[in-house]
Amino acid sequence: MGDILFLGHRLPYPPNRGDKIRGYHVLRHLAATQRVHLIAFADDPRDLEPWDAIDQITASRTIVWRSKSRLRAAAEAIVSGAPISLTAFADRAVRSAVETLLAEQAIDTIYVFSSQMAQYLPLNAGQRVIMDFVDMDAAKFEAYARDSRGPMRWLMAREAALLLRHDTAIARRSQANLFVSAAEATLFRERSGAANVHAVENGIDTAFFNPERPYAAVDLPGPSIVFTGQMDYRPNVEAVTWFVDAILPKIRRIHPDARFAIVGRASTEAVRKLALHPGVTVTGEVADVRAWIAAASVVVAPLKLARGVQNKVLEAMAMARPVVASRAAAEGIDHRGTIRVGETADALGDAITAILRDPAAAAHLGQAARTQVMTRYSWAARLAPLDGFLGHAAAYPVTP
Repeated sequence: MGDILFLGHRLPYPPNRGDKIRGYHVLRHLAATQRVHLIAFADDPRDLEPWDAIDQITASRTIVWRSKSRLRAAAEAIVSGAPISLTAFADRAVRSAVETLLAEQAIDTIYVFSSQMAQYLPLNAGQRVIMDFVDMDAAKFEAYARDSRGPMRWLMAREAALLLRHDTAIARRSQANLFVSAAEATLFRERSGAANVHAVENGIDTAFFNPERPYAAVDLPGPSIVFTGQMDYRPNVEAVTWFVDAILPKIRRIHPDARFAIVGRASTEAVRKLALHPGVTVTGEVADVRAWIAAASVVVAPLKLARGVQNKVLEAMAMARPVVASRAAAEGIDHRGTIRVGETADALGDAITAILRDPAAAAHLGQAARTQVMTRYSWAARLAPLDGFLGHAAAYPVTP
């Protein structure tokens, strides 16, 4: 049995955002049975630090700084006819590192994390290829196109079409194509015609996200509503903006002292300006997101556009907090009624108001959510199917 090459569009450490969380736990799972070589991009100066946690589970790692601007990536895409998602991650240093590793090491499997990295697969790969698309990004860009106008609408529609064509071609070259939820897997199977498509869901570290563990407390006066996430990510920005404009005023008419905390790194200017609204706090990056989740009277995920499984929802459930989510944010999660789901501003506002009105019922709901997460979403259980894809079992598991 040979080694594994893990290609990542971002260093999967520290596990402090959705893609890094999944990437880190997949990397750990792979490293439990085989030597893993990591080649990934860095887009944060801290990615270039000597992380012992990564060194302990990899046989080698090559991290390349990604400095290409969005404007340059867009220009290259228009000239070449490629998706911007690919040109943004096209890099000679990464290509050279892949070629060198494949020439020097006995690589049995190439694990490609996100379709942007599939451009580094050899044309006639003799290795097993596992393609972890995570989400169906083409569908995300189709949604962006519907919500855009003018040249941006054309650009998003172009990206969606080219990315679907690219991903379909890659799927035909891969032994297994993975998505984070059955809904995403089914959609891709229908749109691409690929047969070897499977769902490998995200898990949650319930030992870390545990309300009984010690962590620094955060004092939030009055009823507190908390949103967590990477705050330069468009769906998150749109979600908190909608919440502040359309939902929070309804809640504050009933609970005048209610406060909304937007917790997450890399806040855009649009997000920072939301702090000018009554009752809104924008924290920026925090040392420990668990403290803010634990302090919340209710955690919200009012995303209008969401693909796959939302880690922010699983984390809040694991922390035994009541959660109110949009239908899109809840879609990929088997919550068994332990979170409240709504579609409109009125529905979400009513659900949040009901939770704030009855703390005892809210506490019961939160405990039920934690129980569901512990039963359904441990990382060990969620990633067990990878052993079959790696050839450690008699046959590949097939998921609906």
